[in-house]
Amino acid sequence: MILPQHFSPSASKSLSELIKQYPTPFLALDLNVVKARYNELGEGFPDADVFYAVKANPADEVIQLLADLGSSFDIASPQELDKVLKCGVSPDRMSYGNTIKKASAVRYFYEKGVRLYATDAEADLRNIAANAPGSRVYIRVLTDGSEGADWPLSRKFGCNPEMAIELAVLAKELGLVPYGISFHVGSQQRDIDVWDGAIAKVKTIYERLATEFDIQLEMMNMGGGFPANYLQKTNEFNVYAEEIKRFLKEDFGESAPRVILEPGRSLVGDAGVIVSEVVLISRKSTTALERWIYTDVGMFNGLIETLGEAIKYPLKTSKEGPVEEVILAGPTCDSLDIMYEHHKYELPLSLEIGDYIYWYSTGAYTTSYSSIEFNGFPPLDYYIL
Repeated sequence: MILPQHFSPSASKSLSELIKQYPTPFLALDLNVVKARYNELGEGFPDADVFYAVKANPADEVIQLLADLGSSFDIASPQELDKVLKCGVSPDRMSYGNTIKKASAVRYFYEKGVRLYATDAEADLRNIAANAPGSRVYIRVLTDGSEGADWPLSRKFGCNPEMAIELAVLAKELGLVPYGISFHVGSQQRDIDVWDGAIAKVKTIYERLATEFDIQLEMMNMGGGFPANYLQKTNEFNVYAEEIKRFLKEDFGESAPRVILEPGRSLVGDAGVIVSEVVLISRKSTTALERWIYTDVGMFNGLIETLGEAIKYPLKTSKEGPVEEVILAGPTCDSLDIMYEHHKYELPLSLEIGDYIYWYSTGAYTTSYSSIEFNGFPPLDYYIL
């Protein structure tokens, strides 16, 4: 088996040991990769604060590692908050980044000491004012260019710039601190220029609030969007960093606000490999050209981001030799559970039932998206290399 370049070569022996000890499917995590990605982010953006998006991979070991490295955390629910608090992180290193939240949840965060909240709607803003008085709020705006992202996030969250201005004014009236503006260019964003338009939009909002309402914002949350190493081609991370810093300087000069980054996928994606077993190999007729390969991992127990074949993971198998195109599907009794039918992966003709398929760069949004027991299948387990 050949390990992709981003995966630690020293992990090979440990992965083999895990395969001997545990049933498939499972996710193996190399924390050395997480540490390297975090350090790379700090070198690329030395003046930015990192708030890890816990939803990407909420493993206790990942949270503890990042906490020890000095990361802050973007949190979406009371349950995530409890996980991060358990790792000894102080509440001033957390933000409630979900714009959809119950009043009871806001109260819980406030009682635990969190004072930084995202919002994008008047009702939510009033909810924060009532249950987290005096807190700082940042307003999420819609962005353009989501077509460059493999997993877009543009429609459900955010408001237009005019509403963002109105919400900042209202926040001040309600006794909150209008602290900043946030945006998200979409997960696995391959078009760097999208950041340019988003930063320019934020600059316009800053200027209007300052000149028309005497509101001085202090922070810009640029969300995530930095890529992991999937099959789709992307620029190197240093290209992202240099270009985005150039956009910031063009719009803000030497007076840039505090910058927050909320990476998830780019920190943990390349740190994981899912080990799966081939359960069945079949053809739909005696003359069918394509083999169907069914594995014990699928759409509902870790690979939901293959929906619409959006994310294309690098694959390796335990067999070598001549290859042919295949269709890859999961183990459940649901016809949606087909990972790749149109994008044709080529796997060895020698592949047999019981052989292994390795799904690389699966450290993000696999265990956290995994269903509890659809068809009785358990959630995806993980182990640390």
